[in-house]
Amino acid sequence: ADCRYTCHQECRSLIQLDCRRPGQCQLSPESTLLSPCRQNVTQTVEEEKPEPPTVQEIKQKIEKYNAKVTNCLLMKLNEDGTYTGFIKVHLKLRRPVTVPAGIRPQSIYDALKEVNLAEMTDKRTSFYLPLDAIKQLHISSTTTVSEVIQGLLKKFMVVDNPQKFALFKEMRKDGQVLFQKLPLTEYPLYLRLLAGPDTDVLSFVLKENETGEVEWDAFSIPELQNFLMILDREEKDKIQQVHRKYERFKQRLQQTLKEAKGKPG
Repeated sequence: ADCRYTCHQECRSLIQLDCRRPGQCQLSPESTLLSPCRQNVTQTVEEEKPEPPTVQEIKQKIEKYNAKVTNCLLMKLNEDGTYTGFIKVHLKLRRPVTVPAGIRPQSIYDALKEVNLAEMTDKRTSFYLPLDAIKQLHISSTTTVSEVIQGLLKKFMVVDNPQKFALFKEMRKDGQVLFQKLPLTEYPLYLRLLAGPDTDVLSFVLKENETGEVEWDAFSIPELQNFLMILDREEKDKIQQVHRKYERFKQRLQQTLKEAKGKPG
């Protein structure tokens, strides 16, 4: 009655209040009790999932989407109810990827004939993809996140296991940049359709997968050895950075002591 504390009825016996007025707190009035907790919250949420959009709703969304497009990258509705369109994926990979060594760039003929150049040699080398490079993909509404990742790796002739990578959606809200990892069964083109063509509202980013979710047993011995080489290189680079930092600090400190020599403290 004094502090307006509210609790559920089944929690009442567990409450211990540090009242300012000993003996004055009354937890008995019915106004301080809420109805019992619902034990079936998860089930209720699952039952309230929205129904898949109808073909007519998809058509209306596509028309609304295309009306906002300014770069001719329109979405197209097919007769079977599926639709196609374009998405842009930002590559933000901070670790090198494994690519075939000594392979010529893929030609238009290779792309049309679906020639896999990576299978022409067993030699491998590490390569850093340009940070924050952008790749444009033409996909279908039935294309999953897993297929998008595999398609990107194929375009860059990356032979690493796709499980090393994850696709994120990047959103901007209240001046903050938010990242959310997408499940492998999600459909990126549908997310693009809902968000509209403005990449400031929604964009896709390819990044390394979290270490805790990588199944290391799925990698070959050479791949695991390559990981160790990369980690060793990064460790050495970090040590050198720390050494350079404190070496510069030491030089500035010595210079300051030299300039202050003979002067009153």
